[in-house]
Amino acid sequence: MPDDRESQKIPWHALSEEEVLRRVGADQNGLTEEQAREHLDKYGENILEEENGISPVRMMLKQLRSPLIYLLVGAAFISLLIEHYIDASVIAGVVVLNTIMGFVQEWRAERALAALRQMAAPRAMVLRDGQERLIAASLVVPGDILLLETGDRVAADARLLKSDDLEVDESALTGESQPVFKQPGRHPESQALIDRTNMVWTSTSVTAGRGRAVVVATGMDTVIGEIATEVRQTEREETPLQRRMGRLGTILGIGGILLASGLFGLGILQGYEIIEMVLFSVAVAVSAIPEGLPAVISVTLALGVQRMARRNAIIRRLPAVETLGSTTVICSDKTGTITKNEMTITRMWVGRRTYTVTGQGYEPEGEIYPEDGALPHELSDELRTLLTIGSLANNARLIHNEKGWWIEGDPTEGAILVVARKAGFNIDQLKRQQPRKAEIPFTSEQKYMATMHPAPDRSVVYVKGAPERVIDFCTHMLEDGKRVELDESRRQIIKEVNTSFARQALRVVAGAYRDLPADTEKLDRSLAQSELTFAGLWGMVDPPRPEAIKAINDARGAGIHVVMITGDHAVTASAIAEKVGISRGAGQAISGSQIEEMSKEELADQAMTVGVFARVSPAHKLKILEALKEKGHIVAMTGDGVNDAPALKGADIGVAMGKTGTEVAKEAADMILTDDNFATIVNAIEEGRVIFSNLYRVVAYLITTNIGEVFTLTAALMLGMPLPLTAIMILWVNLVTDGACTVPLGVEPKHWDVLKQPPRAPGSGILDRFLVRRLLLLSPVMAVGTLGLFAYELQIGSFQHAQTVAFTTLVSFEWFRALSARSSYLSLFSIGILSNRWLIAGISGAILLQLGAVYSGPGQVIFSTVPLSLTDWALIIPVASSILIFDEILKRLGVYGRLPVSVTKR
Repeated sequence: MPDDRESQKIPWHALSEEEVLRRVGADQNGLTEEQAREHLDKYGENILEEENGISPVRMMLKQLRSPLIYLLVGAAFISLLIEHYIDASVIAGVVVLNTIMGFVQEWRAERALAALRQMAAPRAMVLRDGQERLIAASLVVPGDILLLETGDRVAADARLLKSDDLEVDESALTGESQPVFKQPGRHPESQALIDRTNMVWTSTSVTAGRGRAVVVATGMDTVIGEIATEVRQTEREETPLQRRMGRLGTILGIGGILLASGLFGLGILQGYEIIEMVLFSVAVAVSAIPEGLPAVISVTLALGVQRMARRNAIIRRLPAVETLGSTTVICSDKTGTITKNEMTITRMWVGRRTYTVTGQGYEPEGEIYPEDGALPHELSDELRTLLTIGSLANNARLIHNEKGWWIEGDPTEGAILVVARKAGFNIDQLKRQQPRKAEIPFTSEQKYMATMHPAPDRSVVYVKGAPERVIDFCTHMLEDGKRVELDESRRQIIKEVNTSFARQALRVVAGAYRDLPADTEKLDRSLAQSELTFAGLWGMVDPPRPEAIKAINDARGAGIHVVMITGDHAVTASAIAEKVGISRGAGQAISGSQIEEMSKEELADQAMTVGVFARVSPAHKLKILEALKEKGHIVAMTGDGVNDAPALKGADIGVAMGKTGTEVAKEAADMILTDDNFATIVNAIEEGRVIFSNLYRVVAYLITTNIGEVFTLTAALMLGMPLPLTAIMILWVNLVTDGACTVPLGVEPKHWDVLKQPPRAPGSGILDRFLVRRLLLLSPVMAVGTLGLFAYELQIGSFQHAQTVAFTTLVSFEWFRALSARSSYLSLFSIGILSNRWLIAGISGAILLQLGAVYSGPGQVIFSTVPLSLTDWALIIPVASSILIFDEILKRLGVYGRLPVSVTKR
C-alpha cells in the first residue's frame, strides 16, 4: 500500500486494474470494515482542510480590536494617571467583562455553525465486506469501491473499474464545459489530467450513467486537495447583513465621538475640570456606540440557524437567513415535497383491461383483480410481461428487516417492485435469470429508462417511463395475448386511460419492450426509442402531506405565492394542486410545451394566476425562475436532481432535498430540507423572519436607549445643570444593563403574527423610517423623565442622592424599554408579558445588579451612590414605566405603521 504522501506521485491512470487494486490493498468487493478502519488510521479523514479556523487566543484578541475598547483603555489609563484607582479598576473590569462576553458568544456561534456544516456533509455509497454501504464522505479511504450514480458527487480520486454510459462534469476542476465520457482502461503515463477518462476526481459531479471505481487518494492528497493547498482562503467573508450592521455601528460610533467632543467643549465652557470632562466624554462616546451589536448578531444568527436545523432546514449560506424574510414566491416540486412520496400502485391497465390492486404502503400484501367484476385469477401473459418490465428496468430495492418493509431508491420504482411481489414474483430470481447487460439511465429530459437483458434465443430491451414518451416509441401493443399493430384508435384508447388515471390524481408510468438479436451487446437510444411493443400502464397514488396543506395556507396568509412545478402529467398535477389549495379549480395547469411558447412576462403572469406547471424539464424550471425574478419577485426554488442545479443556484433561495436530492443539488442550494417536506420551507421562512425581527428588536432597543442616554447628558449640560451621572455610572448603564437585555431580545420567541405580515422588502435595512420615528419619540421620554427627577431631587435633597435617583431612573427606563422593544406593532399584553423567559431573567438579573450598586457597600464606594427609600422607588418606577405606556399608546394609534387586517382581526 502506498504511503499517503506519495499517493499522487503514482500514475494510477497508467497501471492495470489488478496493479491498482494491489497497491491500495483491496479487491473487487472493496475493503472489509477492519481494513477500512486501518486505512482511516493511516490516511486520515477524507476532508479538505478548511481555511484556518480562528484560534481561541486570536478570538479573544479580536474582542479587543474595537473603538469601544480603545476608548475604555484610554479612560482607564487617564484614571490611573490622576490616581482615580477605583475608576480605573471598574473600567478595567468592564473591558475584561466585555471581552469575555464577546469571546463566549462568538465561540458559541462558531461551534454552532461548525455543527451545522457537519450535518450538511456529503455521503458516498461504497462496498464494504461486499455489501453496499452509505457512509459519510469523510470516512471514504483508499481501497474503497465507490458506487457512482447519476447526481452523485464523487467523494475521492478513484480509478474506474466499470462504466455504464458514465459521464462526469469536471468543469470545476478542468474548466471543460461539457461532461466527460468515462470508461475503464489504461492510458499512457504522460496523459494530461483532462484526458484521463479512466479516472474520476473529488468534487466532480456524475451527470449521467453509473459506474464503479476504486479510491486511490483522499483528502488533501487528491488533485483538488493539491489545488486547495496552493489557494488557501484566509479571511472569512461577512454576510451582507453583518456588513450593513457594521456600517450602522461605525456611523453611530463616529457620531458618538463627535458628540462627545462637542460635550467636552461645552463642559469646559461650563467650568468643569478637563480630566473630569475627558472621562465623561469617553463615557458619552461609549453610550453612543452599540458595542453589544456584533456579538448579538453572531449569537442571534447562530441560534436561529440551529432552530432551523431542529425544524429540518439546514442553512448552508448565512445570507440566506436574511433573504428568507423577503421571499414572495415558493416554486416547489410536487413529489415528496407537497406529497408524501409513498407511492402505492392502485390500478394497472394491460391488454384493454383495468386491474385494481389492494394493499397500502411498501408491504407486499394485497391482491390484483380485474375491475370488470371477475375474481382474482392466474396472471395473464400481458400482465406478467408488464410486471417483468417493471421488475428488471428498475434500480430500487425492496428491503425487509426488523423495522418492516421499506424502499431503497426511487419510490416510484419501489411501488412497481411491491406490486410485482404482490403478484408472486421472485424478483431476485428473475434478476439472476435475466441479468442486466446494459442500461440507459432515466433523465428528466428523456423521461424514460431502458435496460437490456438476455432471453432465450434473443436479447430484450425493457423500457419504462412517461406514457406520452413511451407511446411515441411503440409500433405494436399486447392485446388478447397477441402482439398487434398500435394503430391510431388503439393509441387514442391508451391516451384516454392515461388521462382517466391522471384525473384521479394517479401518477402514471408506462412499460414497453423490444426483442433484439441475442448477440446485441450495446444499447443506445435509437434502439430504445423505436419499434417497441406497448405492454401497459401502472397507476399509483402519492397522497398530499396534511402538513403541506396547512403550510400552503400559512404561506398565502404571509403574502407568499406558491407555485407547483412537476414532471407529472398535467391532469395529475392539477388534481393534487386543487387538493392542497394551490389551484382554485381542476384542470388548470401549464404544460412544458406551453412554457416554450410563452414570453417571460406571460410566464410570470401564469405563475401568479394558474400556479401549476406540469411535464416540466429543468430548462423550463430555470425559465420560470428567470421570469419571476425579472418581475421583481424573491423566489425560493426547490430541486433534487443534477439538472436542477442551475435553477437552485440562480434562485434567491435554492432549496435542495436532503433525502432524495443529489449531492450536486445540495452543493448548489442555500438550504437543505432533511425531511423533503414543503412545510419545512414555510417553517424556514418563518424562522428567517423571526431572526430578522430579533435583530431589529436588538437594534431598536440599543439605539433608543443609547440615544436616550446621550439626550439626557446633552440636555443637562445645555441647561447648565450638574452632571446627573458619573462616567462610571454611564459605563454601568451601557455595558451591564444593556448587556443583560440584548441577548435575550435576540432570542425572542416567534410571535403569532410572524406569518401574517407581508414579505419584507428585499435589501431593506434595519434602520427604517419606523425605527427612526420610534427612537425620536421615545428617547426624549428617557431624557425628560431622568432629568425631571434629578432636578426635583436636587431641590429637596443632596446632590449625591439626586445623582443616585437619576442613575437608577435611567437604568429603570432600560428595563421597561426592553419589554416594549419586543414588538414594533403588537401590544406587550398581546404577545404575553412572560413569554420570553430569558428576557425576564435578564431584567431580573439587571435589577439585582442595580440593587447591589445602590445598597451594597462596594457598590456605594464604586458608584458614589446612597441608599434609596421606598418613596424614591415610588417616583422612579412610575416615571420609568412611562416609556412602556407611551409606546403602547403609539402602537395602538398606528404611529409605527399599521398591521395588515389579517393581524388586527386575530
